[in-house]
Amino acid sequence: MFTSEQNDQLKAKLSPSAVKSRQQGGSKVSYVEGWHVIAEANRIFGFDKWTRETLDIKCVSESAREIGQAKNPGWGVTYITKVRVIVDGVAREGCGAGHGIDRDLGQAHESAIKEAETDAMKRAFMTFGNVFGLALYDKKQENVGDDKAVSDALAARMDYVVECRTVIKEYDDAVALLAWWSSEDQKRARRNHQLEPDQVEALKQAVMNRRDALTQKVAA
Repeated sequence: MFTSEQNDQLKAKLSPSAVKSRQQGGSKVSYVEGWHVIAEANRIFGFDKWTRETLDIKCVSESAREIGQAKNPGWGVTYITKVRVIVDGVAREGCGAGHGIDRDLGQAHESAIKEAETDAMKRAFMTFGNVFGLALYDKKQENVGDDKAVSDALAARMDYVVECRTVIKEYDDAVALLAWWSSEDQKRARRNHQLEPDQVEALKQAVMNRRDALTQKVAA
């Protein structure tokens, strides 16, 4: 399942800078863009930790129409689709619609398909948390804003990791280095900063590498 850091990020508020708006049906509609959803999925889950699959796609409308003020002849096309996203074994589905308008019929179909798939993907990801647009389904949008507490915690965690790497490099005694790493103070610090297993493993490997370097130096 998801790590504590990932859960914190999913619970975080949606940044106002990620919210866009458009006029639709005489009213203003707030939304997040498709690239933002993909970027957040890569950031939170990892580039290779989630998949997207189009389950169904159907053209529901295709008709000739006039385009623009010049009233050039063209086409209007609408598609509906269903998309499934899977993150760490958790599957969510969403349905979406897309509209394409172009003088070229093929281009109109392509635009409509892309928009429909993106819309469905956003609806599927939305169920994972505020950062994917869930916050916009609340009319008061109380979870849209800067979540300083979460940001500060993540920043403190990264500062601790950087500090540890600096300390490891400064040790010139292998025994003292291992004692520092195994101390109750450092164990407590790793717990308090909620380091992920891969972060702990990376620091441990840095300790082992420094120990080996110091041991070889003494032997020489």
